[in-house]
Amino acid sequence: MKLLRHGPKGAEKPALIDAQGQIRDLSKVLPDIGPAALTPKGLQRLRDLDTRTLPVVEKPGALSVPWAGMGKFVAIGLNYADHAAESNLPVPKEPIVFMKATSCAVGPNHPVVLPQGSVKSDWEVELGVVIGSRARYVSEADALKHVAGYCVVNDVSEREYQIERGGTWDKGKGCDTFGPIGPWLVTADEIPDPQNLGMWLEVNGHRYQNGSTKTMIFSVATLVSYLSRFMTLEPGDCITTGTPPGVGMGVKPNPVYLKPGDVMRLGIEGLGEQQQTVHAWDPALIDG
Repeated sequence: MKLLRHGPKGAEKPALIDAQGQIRDLSKVLPDIGPAALTPKGLQRLRDLDTRTLPVVEKPGALSVPWAGMGKFVAIGLNYADHAAESNLPVPKEPIVFMKATSCAVGPNHPVVLPQGSVKSDWEVELGVVIGSRARYVSEADALKHVAGYCVVNDVSEREYQIERGGTWDKGKGCDTFGPIGPWLVTADEIPDPQNLGMWLEVNGHRYQNGSTKTMIFSVATLVSYLSRFMTLEPGDCITTGTPPGVGMGVKPNPVYLKPGDVMRLGIEGLGEQQQTVHAWDPALIDG
């Protein structure tokens, strides 16, 4: 099952994509796709629907984050050995954990707006994992039972803020619009093996990233179990799981960073594609 939300900010409508690829409106079934809809009970209720009775959405509005009510946006750094190498950093012995501000989350095709003074903004295609039931000290064997589904995330990152300005990585990761998510949330039953998904990213038609989740250092199950030791994961929380090599920072001999007018396209096998145009600082584009 593929779940999505569309329409103007603050007035998004819930929908799903049926077996024929048509968008079906869920507005009369539930007010929004929130944490309760992502629980096993909530998802089963949606699976039990006769989608043929749901109205077809002929002209959907702009796609937004596929669910509402994200409590935590947890991120994992250097989770691909070859990305660690291109970053000139050692392969981590335990997952590197940081937070992206939930306020940075936007729809899959929303403009990416460079923060004031940005000189090293970069791209990262990543597998997003959406929690569906509370996870606290869960075993690795049981971890995937707590996953509602998966999505594409672009972990946009300002490298100067992240690396050169002291403190944690968070300050370069949570800028407004730095978390495009979607186009939809694909429920876990449609992704039997999250460790075998091809992923890619292009900037202005040039493919920089071309990888697979099978080369993750720490698997999805490992990450959910690991994180649940340090924080309670709740329905609607999102874990973005790291990026394969090919980020702009790693281009040799001269790194490549995002500039106004650049167009990013990215996707993950079975989870859809995104496209964002990069803009100079403009608060009207952030809130639009």
